[in-house]
Amino acid sequence: MGLIMIKLGYIKKSAIVSMTIPLLFIGESPGAKANNNDVDLVLNVTIDMLKGEVPFRNYDRLSEGGIRHVIDNGVSYTNARYQHSTTFTAVGHAVLNTGAPAAEHGLAGNDWADRKTGERVYCVSDPDSNPFIDTDMRGTSPRNLTATTFSDELSLSSGGKSRSFAVSVKDRGAIIPAGRLGKAFWYESGSGDFYTTSYYYDEMPEWVTEFNESGKKDKFRDEQWTLKKPEDTYTFSHNDDREHEKGYYDLGSTIPKDYDNSDDSAYYGGLRFSPAGDELTLEFAKTLMEQEEIGKGDAADVLNISLSGTDYVGHAWGTNSLEYEDMFLHVDALLDDFFSFVDDEVGLDNTLIIISSDHGADDIPEYQHQEGLDADRHYPEEFIETANETLRERFDISDDLIMAFWNPSLYLNPDVMESNDLDYPEVERALAQAMLDQEGVSYAITRTDIESGNIPDTPIMNKLVRAFQPERSGNVLFIQDQFWYLYPNADQFSAMHGSPYAYDTHVPILISGPKIPNQVVDRSVAVSDLAITITNYMEVRTPSGADGDVLEEVVSERSF
Repeated sequence: MGLIMIKLGYIKKSAIVSMTIPLLFIGESPGAKANNNDVDLVLNVTIDMLKGEVPFRNYDRLSEGGIRHVIDNGVSYTNARYQHSTTFTAVGHAVLNTGAPAAEHGLAGNDWADRKTGERVYCVSDPDSNPFIDTDMRGTSPRNLTATTFSDELSLSSGGKSRSFAVSVKDRGAIIPAGRLGKAFWYESGSGDFYTTSYYYDEMPEWVTEFNESGKKDKFRDEQWTLKKPEDTYTFSHNDDREHEKGYYDLGSTIPKDYDNSDDSAYYGGLRFSPAGDELTLEFAKTLMEQEEIGKGDAADVLNISLSGTDYVGHAWGTNSLEYEDMFLHVDALLDDFFSFVDDEVGLDNTLIIISSDHGADDIPEYQHQEGLDADRHYPEEFIETANETLRERFDISDDLIMAFWNPSLYLNPDVMESNDLDYPEVERALAQAMLDQEGVSYAITRTDIESGNIPDTPIMNKLVRAFQPERSGNVLFIQDQFWYLYPNADQFSAMHGSPYAYDTHVPILISGPKIPNQVVDRSVAVSDLAITITNYMEVRTPSGADGDVLEEVVSERSF
């Protein structure tokens, strides 16, 4: 066995990156795969905003070939939780795929503020990356992701033979799982097209254009969203018309729902808030598998699919709504169909399937208040003004010190700090106390205390620390009370996530594949354990920022 050093270069729009990669050459079996020989495809399915208990509570209602197939043939972790407080889509996908905390994977949230200017920074924004369709959407790429994903490591460990692809309605739901070395595709809500950018290709692949022109995106115009099961079998059938639900795109607050055909933007935008968006995503994934011959190469390929519909539906109608309950059953049926396709193309016996979620969610706060919980909704302009007033009086200045807010960070204006010769630790402490003095705030911690390690060793504080990104987080990080909605736009959604509480951190982890036993595991595990488990199972290097533990049940029957 010899060790060969090769230099691998890859060119992006804004930079040339070079790596020196060691490869093992096995002379005795030159045709051997560079990773687990039993796996041709790693199918990584993320169901956005899937609460941890939902698959198990609905087990008897699941299709035999969908989510139930993975539960019946693999390991099910019923008590998996995120260990960070920023339970948002970007961060969840980053942790799922890198196994790293924010300090290592780089993402402080879906959005954060530039610490010098206060301007918004989107998690996957990249002005140097150009989309291949006519769209108002920003340029995007994984340039803000600073750690490798497990799919990156599969590619690196196979000399590029293992390929990674990702598809989602959301750009961040595709770009982050694809990592630095994969290819990502996502949905444009104004046109109904899937597309990619110049970060990934020199031009739009012809087959993508053909898919967009196939008419599949228009098949729902004369259809309705109807219930998957008889109405009297639903737990939340009585919750099908709550006053605080938001019926985006004229979808209303009851089922059945007609799609809005008033104009293309309304129709294509509305598909995201229904089973149609996920159906279209999986149809695109089928075409992607066929065109790229995924799972048919010399090393295991990775296909990442992030299904966004449950998240859109949960935000619009809440997680205790008939819409959310029915959406999950539609997703299960769609996966039943997709797994059958994968079986025909690659073989499920040769496929490692992972099903999890990027975060959970809470229900609509106004509804929970009616039910008797201490639930409410924060309006950021109010707590920011109150805190600014406190700071102006405390330091005898006329300028506002808070220049931006993105959960969970408040950002101090460096120009105002400098012009008034103010001390950061002192102002941060005053701001933290000003937030704690307000209703609906439970915890606040300063950047100075995080960086110096001067924090109490408690579960909530540890989750704040794991959410802290030194270059991108703010000066004070705070946590709302339980059941309080917190987001920069207070009225944008009916329901929200983004806290360190169990309803936001608890998600399922389901894994099936060759030599993985069938069992249910109830002990507490961290979602950050998943990435290192996959690389261990596939016999490749650990992702660069991963700090989790291997889930022993997944690898217990593996042999060398």
